[in-house]
Amino acid sequence: MTPRTLIGFTLAVVIALIARRRGALSTNGALTSVILGTLAISAAVRWGVLLVAYFVIATGLSRWKHAEKSARTASIVQKTGARDAFQVLANGVVFVVAALAATIWNAPALAAAALGALAASMADTSATEIGGAVGGQPRSITSGKRVAAGLSGGVTLVGTLAMVAGSALVGTFGRLLGFSIVAAWSAFAGGIAGALADSLLGSTLQEQRQCPACGALTERWLHNCRPAGVETMVVGGIRRFDNDWVNLTSTAIGAVVAAIFSRGGA
Repeated sequence: MTPRTLIGFTLAVVIALIARRRGALSTNGALTSVILGTLAISAAVRWGVLLVAYFVIATGLSRWKHAEKSARTASIVQKTGARDAFQVLANGVVFVVAALAATIWNAPALAAAALGALAASMADTSATEIGGAVGGQPRSITSGKRVAAGLSGGVTLVGTLAMVAGSALVGTFGRLLGFSIVAAWSAFAGGIAGALADSLLGSTLQEQRQCPACGALTERWLHNCRPAGVETMVVGGIRRFDNDWVNLTSTAIGAVVAAIFSRGGA
């Protein structure tokens, strides 16, 4: 183990323990974050700095107005508490793999891909958390019809502006950490593309469930319209293609778009 890897591992453990104690990560989520954090810093210190900055901002946004957002979306969202291992992987594994590959092969397109993956995750998180808190009534990105707050595929004007800001933030951080202007703009483009893909996938291919008791559309396996809960049934989308898989796919799309964009701007 190199000194940088050892330092990265130590830092990742400390951050994960703090996040676990504050309820931001589950136990397996904390272990997964340690692995991803260690690998990111092993690739390069600036990759680790980017990942830590993303985690701190994303955690802060998720905790901001948490009670109000939970009250609005508790009957819709399947996972509302600490992030588990799959949620951590869905948002960070594409970034880490691309960052490692960029370091090994010294490829600017792969560096842009890593930034694009992180920008897509940051854009989606910003849109979800800020739009969910102050965005008002969301509408389906595909039909334009009003949908329940928290239902995948719903967008608001405030959430869209937050999406753009989140993507721009990663591109700006990347530039400040020494990445090229082409990589920064590529990250921005990838972030926007990935976040839009997240909403489109959420509205079309993501597994859609419905409560047979009250008729509400939801992402929960057990709907909370009754004290004992009601098992929901799949009424659309691809079975088991849930929000975590959508997030993973959208970060990959963000990475691909950023890599293509960077090659065109080189």
